[in-house]
Amino acid sequence: MKKQILSFIIGTIVLAFLFGTLQAQTVTLTFTGRYAANQYVQLDRVTVTNLTKGWRETLVWPDTVLTMQVGTGISESIADGGFSLSQNNPNPFTGTTDVHLTVADAGAGAVTLEIVDVNGKIVETWCTASLQPGTNQFRISLSAAGTYVMTARQNGKSSSIKMVCNGAGNGNRIEYAGTVEMCHGASLQPKSTTTNPFDLGDQMEYVVYATINGAEVESLHVTQAQNASQPFVLLFAASAGGGQPCPDNETVTDIDGNVYNTVQIGNQCWMKENLRTTHYVYNTEIPAGETYSATHPYRYAPDNDEANVAAYGYLYNWTAVMRGAASSETNPSNVQGICPDGWHVPSDAEWTQLTDYVSSQSEYWCGEYEYNIGKALAAATGWYEYDYGCSVGNTQSSNNATGFSALPAGYCYGGYSGFGYNADFWSATATEEDSSSAYTCNLLYNYAGVSSNGGLSTYKHRGYSVRCLRD
Repeated sequence: MKKQILSFIIGTIVLAFLFGTLQAQTVTLTFTGRYAANQYVQLDRVTVTNLTKGWRETLVWPDTVLTMQVGTGISESIADGGFSLSQNNPNPFTGTTDVHLTVADAGAGAVTLEIVDVNGKIVETWCTASLQPGTNQFRISLSAAGTYVMTARQNGKSSSIKMVCNGAGNGNRIEYAGTVEMCHGASLQPKSTTTNPFDLGDQMEYVVYATINGAEVESLHVTQAQNASQPFVLLFAASAGGGQPCPDNETVTDIDGNVYNTVQIGNQCWMKENLRTTHYVYNTEIPAGETYSATHPYRYAPDNDEANVAAYGYLYNWTAVMRGAASSETNPSNVQGICPDGWHVPSDAEWTQLTDYVSSQSEYWCGEYEYNIGKALAAATGWYEYDYGCSVGNTQSSNNATGFSALPAGYCYGGYSGFGYNADFWSATATEEDSSSAYTCNLLYNYAGVSSNGGLSTYKHRGYSVRCLRD
């Protein structure tokens, strides 16, 4: 009997511990921005959008970290400490509308109101040291037509509503129907924690903004399923670049939920981003590399930093890329390998088709030489600067005419190298003279051309980037 009682007590304690651990599980996101030549820039703001749950948070500098509570419910409710923002009336509205905020406790701290547009840009804010308990009325004026999100916050609680404005307002204003003591100094509370609902696997989108050369610039978007805490380095493109998405296939999603943009170049449909999956299509994990091997599959973070993965993808050894398939010289390669369903690892012949097509189009040349196509394929950011002629690193704002957006993720073997200098992509074609090597496609920051067409091979145990090609 004593053993049964003791077992019951221990079991209860373990269950309580596990329950508490699950209840307390959080996901923390950290954001930084990087411009050309790998220069870090100070962010103005960050927008985090939960595409699954339909909410958006905006972080304002110096806030660049957001913590999300796993398994949270709807946060905007009176049950959450009696703090609730009512739906504006009228909605939609022309010019002005009224909103009511219910506050339960006058001593709960400062109250902030914030209105953001659909791009996450803050259009108006308001802050008071305290509000009287009960219902408080506000009149909202917005000048531009569009959809907006208004959020109220107080001491870790938040409540949000969506508003639709038809325009015709006289400026952007939040006016309180009464007299209050306004905040002094910063009007926005830190948003390091959100009470919006979140579950592991939710599809998220991340964008950061910074002032570069006197103008606010938007980074490249990252869209993925979020399953754990993660640091992000988001890139600012000096120019949007050329290229059109593939018809009827503007994006492709991998097994992890990562979403990739596509680009049509000639008759080929390419991923516009480096692969960053951690699993094969059958959900088998690709191990994180702690060593180097030509027989066991591994993935590696560029420059040995997981924060680089969101923008630069992972580096993979050839074994991971091929997933047991034999070498292929054909066009198409018919090697799915590491790629999502409907896509495949390009053969050396398919890389040659890409470079031959770009060389055949004079608008992609730098200068008068058909071989100077590196800049047309290279991304407009991320490269080390090289002040010479048609090299990829020179005047990066003129890069990326094709929209291929090759990024210098570097490579790894016995260490990490080439980050900011090299963009190296695997092919599905092994070399005939050396079974330990396979062909790659390569761009360099100080070179005007592209190395492909069987011109460059490397050992299979090295970690390089992957671009998939549509079947």
